[in-house]
Amino acid sequence: LCLKCIADMSTRSLQHGPLSYNLDPEGRLNRCGLRWEEISATAALGEYPQNIGREKMTNKFGIGAALGALMSLTALPAMAQELPDSMIWTSYDVGSAGYAEASAIADAFGKAFGTRVRIQPSGSGIGRLQPLLQGRADYAFLATEAFFLGEGAFDFATPEWGPVQLRAVAGRPAGITLITAGDAGIKTVEDARGKRLAFVAGNPSVNVKCEAILAFGGLTLDDVEVIMFPTYSAAMASMTRNESDATCTTPTTSQLYELAESPRGIFYPPLDPDNAAGWESLLKVLPIMNPSDEDVAAGLAEGEIAKMAAYRYPVITTTEDKSADEVYAFIKALDESYDLYKDGTATMTRWALDQSGKPAMDVPFHEGAIRYLREKGIWTDEDQAWNDKRQARMDALSEAWAVFKPENGGLSEDAYAEAWMTRRSEVLSTLN
Repeated sequence: LCLKCIADMSTRSLQHGPLSYNLDPEGRLNRCGLRWEEISATAALGEYPQNIGREKMTNKFGIGAALGALMSLTALPAMAQELPDSMIWTSYDVGSAGYAEASAIADAFGKAFGTRVRIQPSGSGIGRLQPLLQGRADYAFLATEAFFLGEGAFDFATPEWGPVQLRAVAGRPAGITLITAGDAGIKTVEDARGKRLAFVAGNPSVNVKCEAILAFGGLTLDDVEVIMFPTYSAAMASMTRNESDATCTTPTTSQLYELAESPRGIFYPPLDPDNAAGWESLLKVLPIMNPSDEDVAAGLAEGEIAKMAAYRYPVITTTEDKSADEVYAFIKALDESYDLYKDGTATMTRWALDQSGKPAMDVPFHEGAIRYLREKGIWTDEDQAWNDKRQARMDALSEAWAVFKPENGGLSEDAYAEAWMTRRSEVLSTLN
């Protein structure tokens, strides 16, 4: 083993505890004996000693031992950064992109700063949000549930929830668009009129994006034939089986590759960024997307670009009252450790802050994140104007909720949700 690897192992042993070693068939230690795929999974599942606390204090464990080991071997580059000794994050289920990316970033934080991260995965938006809101988690890697909670929409249109002020730290752009069977005759979004559109039962996160994309073409759900499928997989596979003509999703969903190879073929009606009226209509429905040129998509030839929309998934989210200094330290660490996690998945290069630290986002950016982004020359006056407008929208809904809730407490659950969604629409119609 080289001296650098021995020193590296010594430091990581202090950070992670006893490490696993594994001999390959030729008797060599894999990556100097460190099974980092296992360490990442262990960190993600939180299988550290149970007495790990959440005290906000600068890392100081094992410094003397680490220095002794390193002085006898070689010096490792250090990144000056104050982070808690430990953190808890929530994310989507094990196996999801959100979980994989949170795990890669957690591993990078451990390597660079010695911070131990426990990830609590959950298959539901509420399961990802409750630990954050109850103070049991520091950050949550969320999807569109961040937007829904901020507006008290859908699952959160209940007396127990309603609008809640969340703040974003950063969020990776993810492409989404209207995807059609090649033989369906849909060359523009407007052409989807009267066509069969696949929706997913009980999945407003996907469905509301489709409503927004239809609005780009001047359409509503009344203009298409909505075909509801019980699962996401069934909806995505429905075009190949000729059970639908179009749907809305990310362009790398596995079922779309099957569609591209099928006799029906695949097509991406463009969401032209120069179509100002189309984008204005889209953003009225869902103000968290922006134009995106995508070059990786099922059936897309190498070198071709598809004009799509981008939303943010995952969005690193925290609470409004999170200390600005803590959030500043977090996003600084996210930036400084980028080279350690950027190759973790095929899309993690999009965590570069010139992409992940820009609007549009599901909720306003946290002041601590904005401070760092300004220092880096990333945050612009235009970004601040977007943030102020987004904040004004959330404030208006929170004020409306404070009046609405006590006045409607006697309604049934369904009637309550319907009444609030109507009130929400009225409030939003008054905003610029």
